Amino acid sequence: MALIDLSKREVHCKIVYYGPGRCGKTTNLLYIYNSMNSNAKGKLLTIETKGDRTLFFDLLPLNLGKINGFDIRIQLYTVPGQSIYEATRKLVLKGVDGLVFVADSLRVRRKKNLESLQDLIANLQGYNLDIHSMPLVLQYNKRDLASSPIPTLSIEELEQDLNSRLGVKAFEAAATKGLGVFETLKDISKKTVRYVATKHLLRPEKQMEKAL
Repeated sequence: MALIDLSKREVHCKIVYYGPGRCGKTTNLLYIYNSMNSNAKGKLLTIETKGDRTLFFDLLPLNLGKINGFDIRIQLYTVPGQSIYEATRKLVLKGVDGLVFVADSLRVRRKKNLESLQDLIANLQGYNLDIHSMPLVLQYNKRDLASSPIPTLSIEELEQDLNSRLGVKAFEAAATKGLGVFETLKDISKKTVRYVATKHLLRPEKQMEKAL
């Protein structure tokens, strides 16, 4: 649930990048952070998991103007994909307002993609959230490897595996090169802000206060 500060008239929307280990979640956020003007971004917080290059989570507030007199800020998080961090993944999802599921295009990671999506659905259900009612986009990362000798999944296979029941917008990406990164962010930000505004900001303030 969005954090609403009535005294400052600010709304903080939480978007979580979810997916299997080393699929490119952190690469997405680092590319966004390093590409943005310092005036438009907050402090990037990282905690490295011991023995692995994946970051524990990243936090990036983005200013998105005003809706109904409230300043909108987006916070971006990643979650660790490794199985040993299951409790952390669920904890980071607490209060989520929007989701980006980052899938790995490498064929050897096909099973990990499916397991991670099922893990996401189960963790959302733990907070009484339904993935079908949440703002969600898919990102098929590492598409730059499709023309390499490394075996990769086709877009049709990724769609069948991950999107056949979800029916959401999907973006092709190569996060290390920045391809598809901001397109993904722009779409999920719009969906999330619309979702939060409809749910919280377009009500009378008394009703909104009761919802806090």
